[in-house]
This record gives sequence, C-alpha cells and structure tokens, in this order.
Amino acid sequence: MARSDTGVDVESLTPLHWIGILAAAVTGIAHVALGVQFGGTWMVLFFLATLGFGAGVAAVVANYRRRLVYALGIPFTAGQIVMWYVLNDVPPIPTSHAIDKVAQVVLIAVLAVLLSRES
Repeated sequence: MARSDTGVDVESLTPLHWIGILAAAVTGIAHVALGVQFGGTWMVLFFLATLGFGAGVAAVVANYRRRLVYALGIPFTAGQIVMWYVLNDVPPIPTSHAIDKVAQVVLIAVLAVLLSRES
C-alpha cells in the first residue's frame, strides 16, 4: 500500500472505487445546492449529509477502514433516498432530484459490491 505524506492512497483505488467517489461527489454537490435553496434548518441538514458523503470519500481515499465505510455508507445513502421520498410529492421527479437519486443508487450498488469483495 503506497501512501503519500498526506495520507492519500490512490494506488489501491480501483475503477469501481472511482465510480463510487464520483457518485458520492455528485450527491454531495446536490445536497449543497439543495441546502442553499431551502435554507434554514434544512440547510444544516443538507450540509450534514454533504459532510457524511465527504467523510466517506476521504476515508476511502485514505484507505481508512474501508470495509466499515462501505457498510455504513449503504444505510446512510439509502436513508437519504427514503427521506427524500417521504418528504417530497412524487411523481413528478425534478431533473435535479433524479440526478441525485441515480447517483445515490449507483453509490449503494458500488458500496455493496465493494463490501462483498472484502468479505
């Protein structure tokens, strides 16, 4: 495991890891945008979700307890989908929300595969 002085271990990341990182980044950015849009208490909750996705990405990139991150990331991300469904009138699904939900479903699938590979 090659690790730089910054704690980054990108050499151990597979293309599947990068897909998960991209999906987490997309949903994190979506949560920042939605937080700014809604403001108030919602902004804090959306920013906390963004921090959760960011912390997960940082832990994976640093190769810090990846298996635990995968295992925790699945219900964390699934919870985002469930909360969105409960709090929104669907259909119709706005395009920005659809992009976020697709990214979250992709992230869950990636995390599940990564978790199963490390069993």
